[in-house]
Amino acid sequence: MKPTVLGLRGKKGARLAMLTAYDFPTARLVAEAGIDLILVGDSLGNVVLGYDSTLPVTMDDMVHHTRAARRGAPQAFLIADMPFLSYGTPEQALGNAARLMKDAGADSVKLEGGEEVAPIVEALVRAGVPVLGHVGLTPQTASALGGYKLQGKDETAAKRILDGAIALERAGCWGVVLELVPAPLAKLITERIGIPTIGIGAGADCDGQVLVFHDMVGMFSGFTPTFVKRYAEVGQAIKEAVTRYAAEVREGSFPGEGKSFGMKDEVLKRLYGT
Repeated sequence: MKPTVLGLRGKKGARLAMLTAYDFPTARLVAEAGIDLILVGDSLGNVVLGYDSTLPVTMDDMVHHTRAARRGAPQAFLIADMPFLSYGTPEQALGNAARLMKDAGADSVKLEGGEEVAPIVEALVRAGVPVLGHVGLTPQTASALGGYKLQGKDETAAKRILDGAIALERAGCWGVVLELVPAPLAKLITERIGIPTIGIGAGADCDGQVLVFHDMVGMFSGFTPTFVKRYAEVGQAIKEAVTRYAAEVREGSFPGEGKSFGMKDEVLKRLYGT
């Protein structure tokens, strides 16, 4: 049975496992492996589309990839990111959330920001849209935060992140992602709010954890954050397989016996005779 938002809100302390997926085969594998939550993140801009940030990702991109992931994991709880500049006003946010949920099949949307986006969250929740919040390092506005680095190191910054998480809970979020914040701060936030926290580079005291699939399995050759744990080296395995394939084609050993199809001799003779 597919998880519900009410059920997720009740899983405080349940150690939820969340992972990104951006297409049919990945979503299917992730769901079959028993992941609790699948995120179609705008991180697809980096690891799938080849951009150097998430900023160029469009609503059309998100709808396209969310549809594919939904087909791969029809029973999963699927969350879709609202891309950069897609939720500047309540009206814009509602229109774009409708695309992700009605057209693409998402169960929830995720947006970045703290107190400043609380009115947007309230409007979405009033309309029946489940919202996952995101504070700490917010990649869409990373340049304004000094780049991709640890957030909340001093009291002022830490209080801003804490207040942001509290504001998101009050606005109606069912959970909040804590990205790249000190572990003690993540623990404090987890203790202070009554909705699940999902950490990424935020220590072990969150209610759940999320990683980017391509980072976790070694399929992305770009920058890999220090908090990522590699569980496989799929990228290297794929490269080795492709190298062997190319070599066999060039030497004539592929396709070998059993990898092609014959036909009746009499049919072939007639063809040669024409």
